[in-house]
Amino acid sequence: MNIFDTVSPLDYRYYGGNEELFERLSPYVSESAYIKYLLKVETALVKVLARRGICQEAVVAEVERACEDITPGEVYQEEVRIRHNIRALVNCIRRRISEESRQYIHLLATSCDILDTATALRYKDLTNDVILPDLVKLERTLIDLARKNADVVQMGRTHGQHAEPITFGFFLALYVDRLGNRIEFIEKSCQNLCGQFSGAVGAYNAIALIYPQNPETFEREVLQELGLKPAGISSQIVQPEPLTDLVYSIISCFSILADLADDMRHLYRTEIAEVYERYDEQRVGSSTMPHKINPIHFENIKSLFKEFMPRIITIFMDQLSEHQRDLTNSASSRFVAEIFTAFDYAVRRLTRTMSKIEVDVDKLNANLAMSKDSFVAEPIYILLAYNGFPDAYDYTRKLITESYRTGRKLTEILFKDEKLTPYLKHLTDEQKAILQNPTLYTGAAQKRTTDICDKWEPKFR
Repeated sequence: MNIFDTVSPLDYRYYGGNEELFERLSPYVSESAYIKYLLKVETALVKVLARRGICQEAVVAEVERACEDITPGEVYQEEVRIRHNIRALVNCIRRRISEESRQYIHLLATSCDILDTATALRYKDLTNDVILPDLVKLERTLIDLARKNADVVQMGRTHGQHAEPITFGFFLALYVDRLGNRIEFIEKSCQNLCGQFSGAVGAYNAIALIYPQNPETFEREVLQELGLKPAGISSQIVQPEPLTDLVYSIISCFSILADLADDMRHLYRTEIAEVYERYDEQRVGSSTMPHKINPIHFENIKSLFKEFMPRIITIFMDQLSEHQRDLTNSASSRFVAEIFTAFDYAVRRLTRTMSKIEVDVDKLNANLAMSKDSFVAEPIYILLAYNGFPDAYDYTRKLITESYRTGRKLTEILFKDEKLTPYLKHLTDEQKAILQNPTLYTGAAQKRTTDICDKWEPKFR
């Protein structure tokens, strides 16, 4: 199939259109990978059967060789014939081994023992091998950028309006902290993934025929072979909450990427222009305006978030299964891998983009200058009130009104107001300096930036 004959943009544009990403994710998210993970579970079962003396070790060797050669196309062709996916997989294994060994394939298992365990295993491996390392790389990129700009003063904004100064590093430190927390949440959710091997209704009916006293130990042994733990109890399907939690943690983290991308996109705006990407002479910003360079990377990340965030609703809906087992989630669950794929694409794209970001200090200062004669109102009010001036807030508003009416600087009016002189004389040199130069009014922004970076950097070395 030509890649451009596919339906999903993930296939022809993002996942399939990016060779490096494809090679990184394909071993986990592709249908080929899923078949391989199903085969891993069937192989683990045979290993345990051999370890317990139910079959010979030679059977394990046969099965391992067979599973290495089975292709997804072969399995799907068999499924078309018999209309059952797991039995098709079993048939493909059985065809490739001796007649004496065939009876042990899928012995004591039901379909969801294989399906749900393979799903947990592949998403566990995907998260540990790809998602978390890529997130850590993004976190390190943000930490480096935050440290570099810990003392670079920036206008802080609330409600889209100039508020008070912070630093650009402080702006980024919030995302460092949010992302760090989500990384830990994803890691914990991944660790909680569980498999099952408990039979057609989850009560170990088949296994108890052989091991009536402790059938659950057989389940634990199969899952230990794969590095998984069992759910506390299962129906025919594994409890859905662990996978739900992992997908939720991914989508929750995706919202942080989208929020950062959206903030950066606005800082990129012509009238703000506090950040920019290093110039790429090959990059075209418009089909008709040669001068334009657009924040397409940030826009793309937000756009992908809008597509994949609502899919959490389907994940929650898939927690419901009538009479503890039905096929109403058999199709919807096949799309879960797309969420991880799009998320990792966004993580890697944001990492590349943030590593190329430059800060325009002159523009930062110009934006600060636009409002420094107004945001000084807060330290004026606070210091007057602290030193005992009655109704300091309302009096400061009167000073602001006079400043607007006369065009005089607020600090000029402040220090010439004889009524305020007895209170202003109590100010320290540092407090006076802030009133004279409001760009110094950054509070603990620099220290908090360093503190946050110091908190997370050792965890992600």
